[in-house]
Parts: sequence; C-alpha cells; structure tokens
Amino acid sequence: MSVTRLHPEQIDAYREDGFLLLPGFFDAELIEALRAMATADRVLDQAAFGRADGEGGTVRLSLWNHPTDTLYGAIARSASMVGIIEQLLGDEAYHYHSKMVMKDALTGGAWAWHQDYGYWYQNGVLRPDLCSAFIAIDPCTRENGCLQVIKGSHQLGRLDHQVTGAQAGIDPERLAAIEARLETVHVVMAPGDLLLFHPNTLHRSDQNRSEHPRWSLICCYNAAANSPYKESHHPAYTKLGKIDDADIMSFAGKRFSEADRGALMDGGDDRSVQALEV
Repeated sequence: MSVTRLHPEQIDAYREDGFLLLPGFFDAELIEALRAMATADRVLDQAAFGRADGEGGTVRLSLWNHPTDTLYGAIARSASMVGIIEQLLGDEAYHYHSKMVMKDALTGGAWAWHQDYGYWYQNGVLRPDLCSAFIAIDPCTRENGCLQVIKGSHQLGRLDHQVTGAQAGIDPERLAAIEARLETVHVVMAPGDLLLFHPNTLHRSDQNRSEHPRWSLICCYNAAANSPYKESHHPAYTKLGKIDDADIMSFAGKRFSEADRGALMDGGDDRSVQALEV
C-alpha cells in the first residue's frame, strides 16, 4: 500500500470536502488477482441481487456483513486501510459490511443521488461516524458510470430520502438547490485507487452505457463507539482483526465457497430501504 498514514492536510481535506482520493493505494498485482477471482466467483455471482434505478436500469451487487476468510475479507482487514479510516473516525473501526458493485458493460444501472447515512440511520446508528472505502477494480470513467460526489455536501447533515425504483434518493427540489450551490465532482479512478467518503456525502453514478465493465469493492466501517442501539441486518460492534499488508496476497484465489453462501445477504433483507417505503 502506498499510504500507511494520512497527513494532517489530507485529514483536513476529507473533513472539508467529505471525500479523499488516494491514487494507486492497492498495487496492480493485488487488483488483478481480485478481478480474476471475483469475475469467476460463482457464489458471489449467484448471490447478487438487483436494485432498480428508476431509469429503466438495474444495479447488480452482492453484499456481506463480516469479512470472511477470503481475499475480499483480507482487503477489508488491511492494516493500512483500516488504520487510515481510524484516523478519520478518531476511534476504533469495525467492519459494517462490504459489497461488490457489478456495473457490467452496457447493462449496469445507475445509483440515484443519496447519502449512505440516509439508509444507515434506519438501522439504529446514532451518529454519522462511519466511512466507506471504494476500491476501483476496473477503470472508473464518465463513460462507464464513475462515482459522482457533491463536494462539501456532508456538511448539510442527514437529508430526508424517498424511494425511487428500489433505491432511496433525496428530494429533487432540494437536490436542485444543492447542485446550484455546491460542486459536483466526477471521480475518475484507475484500478487500485481508493476513495474514502463520509456517510453524509451525496453521491450517485450514471448507467454504464460503455463496452467496459466497472466493478468495485466497497468496504464500509463504523466507529466502535457508534455501535447501533438496536438490532438490524448489519452488525453491531465486532472486533476487527487487521491483516498486515504483506500478508494479503496469501489470500489470492480464496473466493466464497458454498459454505459461505449463508454469509451473503439476500436483497430482501435490506430493511433500511423498506423503512423508507411509504
């Protein structure tokens, strides 16, 4: 990993902007191993579910709560990445969940403008003391639906969300006012780049209308002191055993097995979306 500790200027930028891009955080060998394994992972593929985007497309993803003894889990437990997130949270971090977002060529759907905390608030998480780590597996470009973020939008606090398709998004009238006042950034990324973003940062992505896939692994973390006050489909505080960066490649090829199938969530289990349906 190219970064093991953030500089104060980087922490200030994250707190001001609501996101921080770390180019080339994961090396090419690891990302290629991850890509080859994920695209051949039968259990991961069969556990994938769709989220209609309200625009005629569907986002496909697989989601799991605990890291598991796989390459996905080893990356989520990376000592460097978790250490950096703990700097940003100012607390011990635990694994809230991970997901593989499979935005396939020509068919990958869009994500509506939303805040992650718009979902996670429904799960009994009292404060937005969480962080998401977006790891680019494929190049992320404007053409294949890279992530878009609204700079500084986390400072608006948690916004009300409404269901669009099978996703939660914010009120269009309020969104128009936000877009008129704050900058939208298309986060173009190369494989191995790492984007860290605040749970109240507004983000979205377009449909993938290109001939190139845009797969990404997103690992989400919660602060230990922010453990939910009630049970939900995502875990309460669970001690996270970090893995030395030098040991991560020893997990190469360790994909989900049939025994892991029960660890992957069913799309109907996402009660945070259901709680927003009226």
